[in-house]
Amino acid sequence: MSLFGYDQELRQAHSILCGVDEAGRGPLAGPVFAAAVILPPDFALQGLDDSKKLSAKKRESLLEPIQSGALAWAIAQASVAEIEAINILQAALLAMSRAVKDLSITPNLVLFDGNKLPDCALPARAVVGGDRTSASIAAASILAKVARDRAMVELANKYPAYHFEKHKGYGTELHYQALREHGPCPVHRPAFLRSLYQEGKR
Repeated sequence: MSLFGYDQELRQAHSILCGVDEAGRGPLAGPVFAAAVILPPDFALQGLDDSKKLSAKKRESLLEPIQSGALAWAIAQASVAEIEAINILQAALLAMSRAVKDLSITPNLVLFDGNKLPDCALPARAVVGGDRTSASIAAASILAKVARDRAMVELANKYPAYHFEKHKGYGTELHYQALREHGPCPVHRPAFLRSLYQEGKR
């Protein structure tokens, strides 16, 4: 079944369908982002797919058509301090919950990518591999990923020694080299760095 076919089938019982996904659970630095998207039933967009399968240029090209074509969309985040306080999984779920609450329209079914549900007062379903299954979740994955990438470029301007514009906070050799030379900066995730050093990786 196609991404759009999956959503259309669910709309037979749930007319206002929302897809939610997060971006940035794995990096060593920066917030975790999430997006919630409500697409109209007749929405069609060539090239829509899981954001991880798309190039940065392709994601950027799909951003405006998703935002202009959606009935509603919202982007939220959880901070580095929140990641440290409640762990990355709970922070990602918190960002997802915030995105849903920020929508201007109330959906009657929310599809969350993954196998866990965040705090949500609305009817909800966890969809494993949702960004490869549902058009709504795929659209959310693109919005969340582009928003986070742009935020990391802004952080690169503030902390140029770490080259966040190139690796977006992920654990690349360039990033590890910067950490060896300069130590962590305020937007690094302390728990992630502790794990690395405890494992003797860096």
